[in-house]
Amino acid sequence: MKIIALIGPSGTGKSYRAIMIAKDMGLEYIIDDGLLIKGTNVIAGKSAKREDSTISAVKRALFTDKIHRQEVKQAIEKVKPDGILILGTSEKMVDRIVEALSLPKVSHKVFIEDISSPDEMEIARQQRTKEGKHVIPVPTFEIKKDFSGYFIDTLRIFKRKKDNKEPVQVYEKTVVRPTFSYLGKYTIADGVIKSITKHAALQIEGISKVYNVYIRTLENGIIININVGVIFGHPIIEIIKKMQKKIISEVEKMTALNIISVDVNIRKMTKI
Repeated sequence: MKIIALIGPSGTGKSYRAIMIAKDMGLEYIIDDGLLIKGTNVIAGKSAKREDSTISAVKRALFTDKIHRQEVKQAIEKVKPDGILILGTSEKMVDRIVEALSLPKVSHKVFIEDISSPDEMEIARQQRTKEGKHVIPVPTFEIKKDFSGYFIDTLRIFKRKKDNKEPVQVYEKTVVRPTFSYLGKYTIADGVIKSITKHAALQIEGISKVYNVYIRTLENGIIININVGVIFGHPIIEIIKKMQKKIISEVEKMTALNIISVDVNIRKMTKI
C-alpha cells in the first residue's frame, strides 16, 4: 500500500486541493480530519469538524478514540486500497495517523507551499480565521446528515475543456463552519422552525391553511410534521410534493438544519 502525505499548516487549503492531488497521483482514498474517503463517498470515520473544541478536533483527527480508530482500520482492511493520501498539519501528525491506523510508512510527501501560491494560501487562511470556513472533500449530500445545524455550503470546482468550450463540473466539496469556529453557541427554537415551515407552506398555491406544525429533533436532523388544508380542485399529490420541497428549501437555507423528512397530514379540503 502506497502512503502519500499532503502537509501544510491549518487553514492553508489542504482539503480544498486533496481530491485533485489524489487524482493526479492515482489514489482513490483520502484520510482527512478523521474521515476515510473514497471519491465522493465517506467510507468510515467521524469528522473532526463536528467536535466542540479545537483540542477534541485534533484528537479526532489523530484517531485517539479506540472505537473510531478501529472502525477506520477495519474499513481499510476490508477495501484493501492500493494507496491513501493522508492530510496533516505536520510530518509528525501524519506519522501519528500512520501509526494509529497501522499503515505502512509514508513513501512520498507533498507540501502545500509547493502546490499553492502565497496568495492562495492567504485567501484560505482568511476564510478560516475570519469566516470559520472548513472544507470537507466530499459532496454536501454525503455528510449533510452528520452536520445538521453547522451551516453547510456547497463548493463546486469547474475545469475548462481543452477545446475552450463550456467548463464542466469536476469536483464537489462541502464548506462547514464547525462549532469551535464560532464566538459563541446558538440555539434555534422550535417556534422559529414552525414559523418558517408555515410561511413556506402557505406560499404554495392550493394550500388553504396550516393547522399545526410539530418538530421532532434527532441527532442527525429534524422531522417536520405538518397538518394542512387544501383547496378543492387542485391535484393533491402535486401540491403536497411542491410544499415539501419548499419547506425543506426554506428551513435548510435559513437554519442549516438537516431535514430528515416532511410528513404531511391533509386535515381538510375546502371549496372556494
